[in-house]
Amino acid sequence: MNPSPSISQTISTMLGQSLQVLTKPSVATFEQYEAKGTLREALIYVLLAAIIGALGSLGGGITAFLNSIIATAAGFLVFTYLIYAIGKNQGGTGNLDHVAYTFALFWAPISVLFGVLTLLLIITIIGIFLLPLVIPLALAVNVYFAYLAVQSSMNLSESGKIWITLITAAVGIFLISLVIRAILS
Repeated sequence: MNPSPSISQTISTMLGQSLQVLTKPSVATFEQYEAKGTLREALIYVLLAAIIGALGSLGGGITAFLNSIIATAAGFLVFTYLIYAIGKNQGGTGNLDHVAYTFALFWAPISVLFGVLTLLLIITIIGIFLLPLVIPLALAVNVYFAYLAVQSSMNLSESGKIWITLITAAVGIFLISLVIRAILS
């Protein structure tokens, strides 16, 4: 029986895999790594990115910091589950571990990179004018990688089925977040 890798080994491995995914984006690159980890490793990686991202919310106190981490992790889990369930409905043959791991490989580093970029833009005079471009750019980059990740992790090749999976999951996570906000308000 192989012991589970340590958290630092998991993060180090995933950082290397993320670098490959981000610098050589393709279905083949994602497929090279999709079976290398599980939902557990994906969640560790996403939690690290969530903690880094939540540092900016510390000004709102520890509750804001913890809420940011919990919301990020829960959102990631729900979204990847929706991708898996909807992808299965579209004829996909992947599994939840592959979906979560594949999405974590691009989502966590992109989240951190755009968070740092946003922070840098906020503290510069010229950056304030560029700030409105960050959200559409981050969205476009995430959609591009998500398209490849769905194609790889769910083994879907038809563009229409990939888009149905992505759009339906995005609408689902949006509606769920609205319901949660309404409950918490």
